[in-house]
Amino acid sequence: MFSLGHRNVVTDHGLSRRELLRVGGLGCLGLTVASLLRPASAVALPVSSPPLAPASSFGRAKSCLLIFLTGGPPQHETFDPKPDAPIEIRGPLGSIATSVPGVRFGELLPRTALLAHRMSVIRSMTTDNNSHSTSGYWMLTGHPHPSKNESEPPSAEDWPSLAAAVGALKPSRRSPVSSIVLPEPIRNNPNIPWPGQNGGFMGAGWHPHFFTCDPEQKRIEIEGLEPIIPELRLNERQALFRQLDGHFTRVLKSQEMASMDRMQREAFELIRESSLRGALDMEREPASRRDKYGRGKFGQSLLLARRLIESGVRLAQVNWPREPGDSTKGNPVWDTHTANAERCRDYLCPQFDTGFAALLEDLRERGMLDETLVVVMGEFGRSPRINENGGRDHWGSVFSVALAGGGVPGGLIIGASDREGGQVQDRPVRPPDLAATILHLLGIDPLTEFHDSLQRPRAAVDGGTILRELAG
Repeated sequence: MFSLGHRNVVTDHGLSRRELLRVGGLGCLGLTVASLLRPASAVALPVSSPPLAPASSFGRAKSCLLIFLTGGPPQHETFDPKPDAPIEIRGPLGSIATSVPGVRFGELLPRTALLAHRMSVIRSMTTDNNSHSTSGYWMLTGHPHPSKNESEPPSAEDWPSLAAAVGALKPSRRSPVSSIVLPEPIRNNPNIPWPGQNGGFMGAGWHPHFFTCDPEQKRIEIEGLEPIIPELRLNERQALFRQLDGHFTRVLKSQEMASMDRMQREAFELIRESSLRGALDMEREPASRRDKYGRGKFGQSLLLARRLIESGVRLAQVNWPREPGDSTKGNPVWDTHTANAERCRDYLCPQFDTGFAALLEDLRERGMLDETLVVVMGEFGRSPRINENGGRDHWGSVFSVALAGGGVPGGLIIGASDREGGQVQDRPVRPPDLAATILHLLGIDPLTEFHDSLQRPRAAVDGGTILRELAG
């Protein structure tokens, strides 16, 4: 179970608050300055890419939007309901027909159900690991963690996350930023960031960019640059960039640039020149579109991710955000150990359904869906049997993953769980299989090698099999 607090920890070691650059978009955006810099001593470059048999799907996706439902979403209430199972298995919630004949989703996903013909669902994902951080590590990196402990901290020897690997192996040609994680990093108790979220053994120079966002805050901070650009408190959101421009002009005309250290100068130039500034200006979006995504942090983060991808970012990862008070709940985020049905009905599923459906429709209307791979996953699923507190517990034996866009066929179900939704019945899919498929669709050979800090060659994904149903 999560015990979530509010400490703003982003990376595994060595990064202080003063090494965080924060600039406003939704509200308060934090960008790790260390990840902006690519010092040669810290970078492990890709060195070789063994040939892969050509396939029409290789590189079909130009970008990826990865949605991580932190805590472990219940497969029974989402993509793999069991309407014929006993009540203690299926739960009090029902299922609904989708746009694909014979395929049913949980009743709390009506908008998503109407788009099932645009999606593929893996119903046989498995990690056999019931620990948040280490099962999550496997899903985020494609490699198993040597431990199955609940609260493993990050290590410099971790495998790089998919976000870091994609940023290193397929850097953007249109944006100075290739991979971004928002609206916050994933943390476990006691406020320890999960392993597998950064550059790992590739070095700090390949950490993805971590943005922290709060759509309700009306202020902007640029940490590390406070002596040069103080905190801005905004009465009108559209004043954001005018105020920034005023500070930029003042600094450039003064001697303050000379007093900046190297990291400050790099950060300052990135914010002043970057095309990301336009993507971060959420006020450019019509209010009606922002409403369609939902005005909560999750929905607005999905919209921001779409804007970032549209600006040239290669991979944007949206983590399900914590609510105030989550650290005192028995069912924070998707970790529904208590009152699973109520939590799904009153908060989790409506926000996901609204935001996810709006994202797919928005991408389609903008002509971006065919080239944007959308992946929805968590670290594991939930137990088939409802516990005495009306909740579902950790379950890595079988769970569901949904994919859309990027050339993924629609209306497809891959694999199956058993009658109770507790074990794989057909076609087990493991994290390296999913990771290999994602990389393949993005035009990255999963066998591409890069060197770790000891100059040992390591394959991006070792032992994974590309899912030909998705990438045939």
